[in-house]
Amino acid sequence: MIKRLFPVPNHLGEQLPILTEDKKQVLQQQTITQNSPGTILRDFQTILEFLQPDGVEVSSTYHQFSLKYLQELNSRLSYPIETNLKRPQQKSYPYIYGLYFVLRTSGLSQVITQGKKTKLVLDEQLLKIWQGFNPTEQYFTLLESWLIWGESEVLGEPRDPFGLLFRCCQFWREIPDEGLNINSYSEQDKLVYYPGLHSLSLFHLFGFLELIPGKPEPAKGWRIAAVKRRPWGDAMIALISEIYDEIEPDREEEEITLNFRIAFEKLKPSLQIYFPEWEQTLVIAKGEFTDAIYTFKVTLLDAWRRIAIPSNFNFDQVAAAFVQAFDFDFEHLYRFIYKDHLGRTFEFSHPFVDIPPNTSDFRLGELPLKTGNHLQFIFDLLDEWEFDLLLEKIEPANAKMKQPKILEIHGEAPTQYGEEEEVY
Repeated sequence: MIKRLFPVPNHLGEQLPILTEDKKQVLQQQTITQNSPGTILRDFQTILEFLQPDGVEVSSTYHQFSLKYLQELNSRLSYPIETNLKRPQQKSYPYIYGLYFVLRTSGLSQVITQGKKTKLVLDEQLLKIWQGFNPTEQYFTLLESWLIWGESEVLGEPRDPFGLLFRCCQFWREIPDEGLNINSYSEQDKLVYYPGLHSLSLFHLFGFLELIPGKPEPAKGWRIAAVKRRPWGDAMIALISEIYDEIEPDREEEEITLNFRIAFEKLKPSLQIYFPEWEQTLVIAKGEFTDAIYTFKVTLLDAWRRIAIPSNFNFDQVAAAFVQAFDFDFEHLYRFIYKDHLGRTFEFSHPFVDIPPNTSDFRLGELPLKTGNHLQFIFDLLDEWEFDLLLEKIEPANAKMKQPKILEIHGEAPTQYGEEEEVY
């Protein structure tokens, strides 16, 4: 088993709305379309079309849209907003920010490296499956990718110790029956943390609430005047509160299995009663072992090595292959840092490091890697040599290839030890 980083206990405390008969009736009577109960499907399609056919360049650090795209995207959405900012960024447009978040956490897009460019592209295989879904299946896939699977890391922010679902449920309890009036930017600032302005915009796009915009002041950005719950939102939050412990377990004990399965199906058993048309589920990582030959471009400072390695090697063997390719002494501790398809970060360390999971626990082929993915390898936890691992190619397994093979060498490896440094 692999523990997620920074787990923290996560409890709702007070009871959320109860799923009464009138709320069940709201669920039964709702039909999911491109524009109902909200415009999420229509606006999400706008984002998908924006990325076609070859993706778009994004920032190299946080992988967000360039400033040059934002005004055009904003104008094409159902709720274009005014910012009154001279140089707005992606975060300045909460609807774009929210849709970007769902795009990334749905698994329909991935960040790849092409030469010196970083691009956000669509996963063509998953996109084809997505296009075969009916509106109900698409709607609830996006809802799960936001509330249950979404992590703040995908936005370049620290791991949220409480979890997005917890924050959104807490916020819902704070909205009075008559609605929430927001009289100033200082009052609005509270929404930056609970639930987050991008989550507030998603509540609106999913049809959970009504959102009344205000007039932005110069250099202060998007302005919200009022928020009011809708019956659909009350019914959905009530249903989610009933199954909260099943879909959002205590984060202190939150674990994922070594198969790394990612499937948007947690809400399905409870919602299929009201929406029998929800049949297909989007699975973006099946959790199966991939028997193959992986070719990595392994870069350390100005030197790099192209190395082919069988996927049945565990990560201790993988570490040894990379370190020895640079003629380093292998007698040091190390760790790998892996960011999955949803942007979540996992670390696995040398068996002598008393922080599970260990590199000996699983094999390379058990990670759901795709070409273009990066891993980070930190060797020698004192000196911290940082290796970048770019997966360039996945080829069928070859019974004749039982050991790693260096395919290409570029540049001289750096000197591992200084003149006065001793080897222990």
